[in-house]
Amino acid sequence: MFTIATPKTEKELEDYFHFRWQWLREPWGYPIGSEKDEYETVSEHRVILNPSGEIVACGRIHLNTSEEAQIRHIAVDKRYRRKGVGQIILSALESVARDLGAERAVTNSRETSMSFFSACGFQIEKEAPNELGKLKRTHMFKLLVDNNVLVLHPKWCQELQSTWHEQIPITEHMGIKLYQYTERTIETRASLNKNINLHGSMFAGSIFSQATLTGWGMIFLQLKQKGLVGEIVLGDGNIHYHKPITMKPRAVCNIESVKARFDLLTAGKKCPIDLKVELHDGDTAVAEFIGKYWVLPPQD
Repeated sequence: MFTIATPKTEKELEDYFHFRWQWLREPWGYPIGSEKDEYETVSEHRVILNPSGEIVACGRIHLNTSEEAQIRHIAVDKRYRRKGVGQIILSALESVARDLGAERAVTNSRETSMSFFSACGFQIEKEAPNELGKLKRTHMFKLLVDNNVLVLHPKWCQELQSTWHEQIPITEHMGIKLYQYTERTIETRASLNKNINLHGSMFAGSIFSQATLTGWGMIFLQLKQKGLVGEIVLGDGNIHYHKPITMKPRAVCNIESVKARFDLLTAGKKCPIDLKVELHDGDTAVAEFIGKYWVLPPQD
């Protein structure tokens, strides 16, 4: 049985980098240290461990932009090749990319690994600079689409995401993405890396912002469903924190928690809306936000 792990301690990182050098640099006569570059501290690193705790595969991923993640340094011990281990490490890195909010993954593949990436859904885009000055590479990409995610009314959802980025720029800097919408539930996700504090957890202010925007998004999409228009503003918001977020920031708002007087809006009056947003770290509930919003009717 294999285990996916993140090297964290000094010894774990030392073993990880040595494994990378052993399989990606030593065969070409490059010294220890050549396996590292300037992106190490801003990257996510993963290893695959066998039942004895030995590294049998590794890989790294970092963001080029808020929408694009680059996969590098995938290596598999030759004793474990063609056993599905390469697919496991690649899948783990793609999962990290999705959690960071990336919409596509890219890699600069050597000729010997192009068939592997092609079999895993990557497509050739263009030539890439040679590695180490002599290894020919090809730039490949893959769109990161989660087929298990349900997004109804995709045009409305895209309009919401665009509205956030254009009118509330902090959403893009925080990596907040609309993850799911089912008419009854909205879920957003945020990038932990873009909101992490010195304790390795998400800033409390970032959690509050994600909760506020999730509630705002639910109202936006409810207005679309009802054929109504108006300006959404936050009147008051309170949040209770139970646990820190250290892995996967998620915010969920269910229609059952929304109390609204949309009839007032149709009469040209401002509409009060109360709702609740639940914050999760993966599947663990960590906070609860209670918000009061107003929808102001359009001005003639």
